Formats: sequence, structure tokens, C-alpha cells
Amino acid sequence: MKGSQLTLYAANQSHRVKHMTVVEWLLDEARQAGIVGATVVEVAEGVDARGKYHAARFFELADQPVAVTLIADDARIDALLARLHEGGIRLFYTRAPIEYDTLGTKGDE
Repeated sequence: MKGSQLTLYAANQSHRVKHMTVVEWLLDEARQAGIVGATVVEVAEGVDARGKYHAARFFELADQPVAVTLIADDARIDALLARLHEGGIRLFYTRAPIEYDTLGTKGDE
């Protein structure tokens, strides 16, 4: 199958949108756009879209950057980006064309 890999970068995982953490909100928006899988990676350090430095520190993990990666067909990625644009928060993202599929049989789960 062909589609896109979308990676969203949140500079502060404790940021809240609609009473959810930014990660919970992103995953909920992805689910509503019909995207069924995602990978969330906590990042040690990063610089946000405004140039501000963020890092996970022993006493302040709330400022830890995070990256959420999703893979889906282009129509679902387009729908998600439209939903996120309406959400009004500033996020940096990358999008790349990708070929994807599943290996194994259904009974392997």
C-alpha cells in the first residue's frame, strides 16, 4: 500500500488541549480520522518551532519533547492534518511518501 508517514513533534508533552495532554489529543484526533496505529517516542531534548529549547530533566519531565508517528493512506493523513489545523495549536510536522504493509498472518496476533 502507498500513503504517507506523518510525524508530529510536540515540544512539551504536558501541554493540554481540550482537557487532554497533547499526546492524548493527537492520538484521539488520529483515531477520529480513521488512523488505527501510532508510535509515540519521548525525546530527551529538542527545540520547538519558536526556537525554545526543551529537555527532560529529572525533576521536570513535563517539559519533555515527544514525537508521534503515524502511517496511513493519503486521504486519512489529509483528514488528520485538517482536524489538527482546526485545533489551533502550533505543531511542527514532517510528511513523507511511504510504502507500507503488514507481514504474517492474521492468526499471529
